[in-house]
Amino acid sequence: MFWYNGNLVDAETLDLAITEPGLLYGATVFTTLRIYKQNLDHPLTHWQQHCDRVKSTLDLFRWQSPDWKRIRHGAETLMQSYSVLRITIFPNGREWIMGRELPDNLPSMQSDGVTAWVANSPEFQRTLAHCKTGNYLGAWLALQRAKELSSQEAILVNPRGHWLETSTGNLWGWYQGCWWIPPLSNGILPGIARSQLLIWLQQNKHLVAEAVWDQTLVQKFDAIAYSNSVMEIVPIHTVSIESTSLTYDPKHPVLQQLQSYYGS
Repeated sequence: MFWYNGNLVDAETLDLAITEPGLLYGATVFTTLRIYKQNLDHPLTHWQQHCDRVKSTLDLFRWQSPDWKRIRHGAETLMQSYSVLRITIFPNGREWIMGRELPDNLPSMQSDGVTAWVANSPEFQRTLAHCKTGNYLGAWLALQRAKELSSQEAILVNPRGHWLETSTGNLWGWYQGCWWIPPLSNGILPGIARSQLLIWLQQNKHLVAEAVWDQTLVQKFDAIAYSNSVMEIVPIHTVSIESTSLTYDPKHPVLQQLQSYYGS
């Protein structure tokens, strides 16, 4: 069941024209959000922030504006059945909303952490990294390769080898009483969870700094994690880099600082 162009569709397939740019070039804009308490206006759902990010990208591309009231109606319809929604907009303003559930192993991932693999190769870089477009091939390829190597996540890097983000979220590192995050100027996605956590940490007088994650800095961290709007905070306990690896404490007490934003 999904929502498409103003209608609820009970099917497993979506009909698209063979000339559809979204099919040919990945020409779509999307956002994925977790619905808290079946309420789009719940403060942790961040409905307006997700809509604003989509709108800013549509304006940047000069694409047709969608019917936002219809999008909300579609989201309200699907959230009765799903806790996670992906909202996709085509260049002509058509909306496509899909639903899914949270991963069954999410609690253990949040508690015990995951392994990650550094995707240090040009084909794993994202295009238009500052925008959430349907062309996610680089990140998807990196994640598939990571899974082949028995890792649960991939860390994307720039040509200099600086860590940027994971294939699905933004990075956080703890060192010397401060949270360190890669700067947006490095070409990373300004995630909704990243921006809201950053505001919350600063409001609560916690130290946060932007810095390039080079090989010197990543070896200093006591703990690292990634964030996104669905998974919240997931610690990373091991990072594989070619023939070596780095280890971090997935149960470091400071991780509770980030997790407490979500009330956990």
